[in-house]
Amino acid sequence: MQKKLFSELGLVPEILKAIERMGFEEASPIQSAAIPVLLEGADVVGQSQTGSGKTAAFGIPAIQCVDASIRAPQVLILCPTRELAVQVAEEIAKLAFFKRGVRELPIYGGQSYERQFKGLHAGAQIIIGTPGRVMDHLERKSLKLDQIKMVILDEADRMLDMGFVDDIKTILRQAPEKRQTVFFSATIPRPIQQLIQTFTHNPVNVRVEAEAMTVPAIEQVYYEVDRRSKLEVLCRLIDLEDVKLAIIFCATKMMVDELTEHLIARGYGADKLHGDMTQAMRERVMGRFRKRKVEFLVATVVAARGLDVDGIDIVFNYDLPHDG
Repeated sequence: MQKKLFSELGLVPEILKAIERMGFEEASPIQSAAIPVLLEGADVVGQSQTGSGKTAAFGIPAIQCVDASIRAPQVLILCPTRELAVQVAEEIAKLAFFKRGVRELPIYGGQSYERQFKGLHAGAQIIIGTPGRVMDHLERKSLKLDQIKMVILDEADRMLDMGFVDDIKTILRQAPEKRQTVFFSATIPRPIQQLIQTFTHNPVNVRVEAEAMTVPAIEQVYYEVDRRSKLEVLCRLIDLEDVKLAIIFCATKMMVDELTEHLIARGYGADKLHGDMTQAMRERVMGRFRKRKVEFLVATVVAARGLDVDGIDIVFNYDLPHDG
């Protein structure tokens, strides 16, 4: 599926500025496909693998549809677990950074009601919650859905597995009929199909297949490591494998800058490549890399697209790639 630049997706300047601040240059396939459809107001059923960037795929249109002058919930995002609710809320906060007056609020079990009451009373417009706690607030009348424009079910199949289907039905029935309904789910089992039939109007299906990117002759290895240990593990692998020439891919320009500095500080010959650099700077870096004057090229995927360098020992994905 074709990827697009965020600037081609019809986003308001405040959101584009936030995306740039986060260091992203290009939308992932699911974002390229889902964002324009969601901005048009259509109901959507999205299917994509974990790590595909689906939170921004629904989060960006959600933020864009919020009227900051209205101090009431306008978007409801349902998540299966408190961990996912917190994670989604953090990403929404980053994406809404420059859209003044827009507030997000995670509501989930295990956290004090007082903080949630305060956030709801203050007029948070984007509510990210687990079905059980959302139901609690509806029953207590502390959460009202009468101004809701969009309901998003993130990881709908997991919510089904966890026994939330009745809560979901109750919540969807309480939301205004004239609203946008969005399902994101890795799989679409029959009960989810039934929910989609009951609660959506002519939904657009957006499906991104995991592309078969594997080249048979290349050995692929992955290591599950804690985020704080990534640099140590990378340096250890470089030393163990006696790597002489490698490309290291990072998800953002900021990460490229940071990692390059860390590697240089540790005595490795590293240079960087990303979209903020002029063409002349990029060519100079590539020239040095091809002549083996630099051992490690740290790059964003976009900046390194179409690179062809002979004799590379290894390619590291320092951050998980969006696809492939």
